Amino acid sequence: MEIKAFAAHATKADLKPFQYEPKPLGPFDVELKISHCGICHSDIHLIDNDWRISSYPLVPGHEIVGTVTSAGTMVEHLKVGQRVGVGWQRSACMICDMCMSGQHNLCPKQQATCAGNFGGFADRIRVDSRFAIPIPNALSSETAAPLLCGGITVFSPFMNFGVSPLHRVGVIGIGGLGHLALQFARAFGCEVTAFSHTREKASEARDFGAHHFVWTKDAEKLKAVAGTLDFIINTANADMDWTPFIEALRPNGKLCFVGVPPSPVSVPVNYLLGGRKSIAASPIGSPEEIRKMLDFAARHHIGAKTEMRPMEEVNEALKKVRDNTVRYRMVLANT
Repeated sequence: MEIKAFAAHATKADLKPFQYEPKPLGPFDVELKISHCGICHSDIHLIDNDWRISSYPLVPGHEIVGTVTSAGTMVEHLKVGQRVGVGWQRSACMICDMCMSGQHNLCPKQQATCAGNFGGFADRIRVDSRFAIPIPNALSSETAAPLLCGGITVFSPFMNFGVSPLHRVGVIGIGGLGHLALQFARAFGCEVTAFSHTREKASEARDFGAHHFVWTKDAEKLKAVAGTLDFIINTANADMDWTPFIEALRPNGKLCFVGVPPSPVSVPVNYLLGGRKSIAASPIGSPEEIRKMLDFAARHHIGAKTEMRPMEEVNEALKKVRDNTVRYRMVLANT
């Protein structure tokens, strides 16, 4: 049976209805009936071929929630009718050093859900079952969908860089990623400072979990936080002067990038040397990290603030994401 989807047929083009015949179901594969799919800014990059990896027709979508409708012969951990989620990654080689150590997200042969494959702006999808993660009952499908990419992108560095309740954490950018990072940092038990160039976001930042808010255009307020933070996560995709944030770190502090500025990051090494400070970056998380993240989000009532549109209104929804008028994640729903 053909899968019904929405695809871009050229760079920056509107998406149009598209049908394709899926590959045969492999022994470890599952087919999902998609109920919800979030829109991530990475979908925009793929449609526009900003990363020079896109091929057309292109079906975006990698924040997928759906139910299992069929499973391959080797699938034992998922059952037909079970609700699961799929993020950026749909498979890995399963035999390299990274996979064998549980770091499937670092596998050099990993496959993306919607880059080189048809993604989740569709009614169904087939993926490797080992990358389809059960969704806890406490999470709604609408608010869980953005966690599968946006949520794990900010949760994974908290785990891998040892963020603890003893830490004071800063979050740069209060958008689709940042509003989730604030919630996770607060639930981790950290003292949380939000940084934004939009002064009007102060109240919402506090609602999401920030104890403090710093308007980044206020130089004096930036200076006032010097030497106070253990970990800063940058979720913004904008160029800025990174020196004040390095200065904001305590000794052994780390500035971690999950947002990608368009220009190279430049920091004088002497700003790092004295306090043994460091700069790092982090991609998506492994399937096991996604499972832990979803469990943590369910226990602490963490979810994306969303706006939902029918799948048929995909182009209108994409325009809102392009215009940065969504607060804070857009989700498409199959009706």
